[in-house]
Amino acid sequence: MDVMAKNKKVIKFIIADDHILMREGLAKIISMEPDLKMVGEAADGAQAIELARNIDVDIILMDINMPNVNGIEATRVIKKEKPHIGIIALTIHDQEEYLFELIRCGISGYVLKDVSPDDLVKTIRGVAAGQSFIPPSLTTKVFQEFNRLANQRDQQHRHYGLTDRELDVLHQVAKGLANKDIANVLYISEKTVKNHLTNIFQKIGVNDRTQAALFAIKHNLVED
Repeated sequence: MDVMAKNKKVIKFIIADDHILMREGLAKIISMEPDLKMVGEAADGAQAIELARNIDVDIILMDINMPNVNGIEATRVIKKEKPHIGIIALTIHDQEEYLFELIRCGISGYVLKDVSPDDLVKTIRGVAAGQSFIPPSLTTKVFQEFNRLANQRDQQHRHYGLTDRELDVLHQVAKGLANKDIANVLYISEKTVKNHLTNIFQKIGVNDRTQAALFAIKHNLVED
């Protein structure tokens, strides 16, 4: 037992897994720790969502492949409704596509089912304290993926050749503002706005402001 656990508050957790033996085994191991208390178990993602809505819980151990509603969708719903709940994905899959999707959904931990009991307990406590955990074997892949996406966005902006000011104008167009209002917001003349729009239309290959707005939204060229 972690000596520091004596001074910590009780961490309430739920186990979501469609295999009853897995749930019972995890519950037995984790509940041996005095600061960890199971407050519910779910056999699929739908049950996990319902429990999260109705029970005071700190951590959910979430299997990925479950019937009805899988762990990825359950995580997406729970993090949207209860963002304070820490979700740890439990999986037999050492595959980055699961990890990337789960990170986008808001998980705080990703643990393979062959993890040692001590490491699982440490992960639960760490996530409850606001930390995140990704297996060292996948950390490099995560950084590579995030760098790839960042470079992709940069290349996209460079590809269309839009300047920062043109992106500012396009953002206002996407918000539905008229040229006069855009001029007031950006502290430029209405004529300058028109010139920017002419350049924008030419660069992204559209003929009017409606098409420009739709293009900008579709290609993530403007912020929400």
